[in-house]
Parts: sequence; C-alpha cells; structure tokens
Amino acid sequence: MDVRSRNHVTVTGRTGGPVVMLAHGFGCDQNLWRLVVPELERHFTVVLFDHVGSGRSDLSAWSRERHGSLDGYVDDVLELCRELALGPVTFVGHSVSAMMGVLAAAREPDAFSGLVLLAPSPCFVDDPATGYRGGFSAEDVDELLESLDANYLGWSGAMAPVIMGNAGRPELAEELTNSFCRTDPAIARVFARVTFLSDNRADLAAVRVPTLVAQCSLDAIAPPEVGAYVHAQIPGSELLTLNATGHCPQLAAPEETAAAISAFAGTAR
Repeated sequence: MDVRSRNHVTVTGRTGGPVVMLAHGFGCDQNLWRLVVPELERHFTVVLFDHVGSGRSDLSAWSRERHGSLDGYVDDVLELCRELALGPVTFVGHSVSAMMGVLAAAREPDAFSGLVLLAPSPCFVDDPATGYRGGFSAEDVDELLESLDANYLGWSGAMAPVIMGNAGRPELAEELTNSFCRTDPAIARVFARVTFLSDNRADLAAVRVPTLVAQCSLDAIAPPEVGAYVHAQIPGSELLTLNATGHCPQLAAPEETAAAISAFAGTAR
C-alpha cells in the first residue's frame, strides 16, 4: 500500500529546508495543526499526516492487530520517514503521539534530528507504589473508557471541554468535539485504550536524540509533574513550560507553539 495515501500525507513549506513532521493526538487529525503551519512553512519543509483510522487516512488500512498498540503506529511513522526520504526529521508529537516519537527515535535514531514532545504523557495512570502522578487514578481511566464504550458521542461532548481547557473560549472545545465525532467509534475505542492504558515510562531513557519537552502551564490531562518527569528521564532534554493552558496548545496558543517548535527545530540538527 502507498503509505502517502494511507496516511493522507501533505508536504508543504520551504523545499530543501529542515524537515518538521507534525503528528496529532487521539481523536484528531492534521487539521488541528493548521494554525501553526503558516509560521513553520516559512522556514521548514512541513510534513503533515493522519494516523491510520483518523481524518482522511485510508480506513481500510486500520487493523485491531496492528493498531491495538503504539508499536503499530510507530511502524507507520518509520515507514513514512523512509518513503518520504527527506532526511532526518524533527518529529513533533502531540499527546499520545509524543510517545510514538519516543519509541520511533529509540528504534531508528538516525531518522530523527530531534523530538518535540508537546503535552506528553508516558503514562496517564497514577502509580502510588512509585509516587508517579499521571493525572488519573486507575478507577478514573476505567470509568472514562466505560463511558466512551457506552456513548461515544456523549463522551466526546463531555470530555472535549476538559481536554481543551480554556473555558472562556468555547469554540475551541466545540472544534475538538467535532473532531472526535468524525472518528469511527469502533476505532476510537481501540485508540483510546492505546492512549490511556499505555505505560512508556521505561522507554524514555532510551532516547538519544535532542528532545524538547513542551508542556502547558495548566493541563488537566498532562499536569506539569508529568512534563517534569519526562524531562528528568530523557538524557539531555530541554523542558519548556508554555504560557498556554489546556491540552491542545496548537489551537489555544498557535503563535507561541509555532515559535517554540521553530526555535528548537532550527537548532536540533
């Protein structure tokens, strides 16, 4: 299968420039990057794509066996890097895609000039035994997934405002709700489990490429302690706390987000 069609790849920006690859999170698609792209494409070759099962990807390429774990998505990312043959990329992974970047860079470091982990979480579930705080108790996650299974559209309407934050800007939550609702509920149920039940804490130390951990100042989904943890576990990483609030700074604060990506991607090589 043509991976460009499979993942609905879009390449824009400065031909021959350093390459920035933007990877969206759960329930979203490449459209959520649209406000940061105009700034990035002035300086970089920008690669956008939809994860299989999301957006305008080829839904026939989705399988529970392949995409029931992060490894399947990592395989997709590495296949894209090889197919596009644009050289090492700065991979910008939002939310769950941040851990896809971690795993991909650990497996094939030469494919990456750097990682930007935007609102990352290696494990959303608290671990009282170690003192790790992921933001959700195990009971919280069980309840979240049960609610999603029972009524995905209702879950989308209830969770989008929590994820987006920025209560004073309801149009942002509405956009996220609409994005969730465009996703096939059966695929969303599987991807939600991949997102909320994966534990990649032990994988962070294997990263050996330049890494920026960019967290939001107030994020109900990935609290500041999580960003600090990721930074502490990835050798030589940088930690940046954005003024942005909520879990989707590319929508809530696109100029600040684009500036952070640009500054890092321009030096990561």
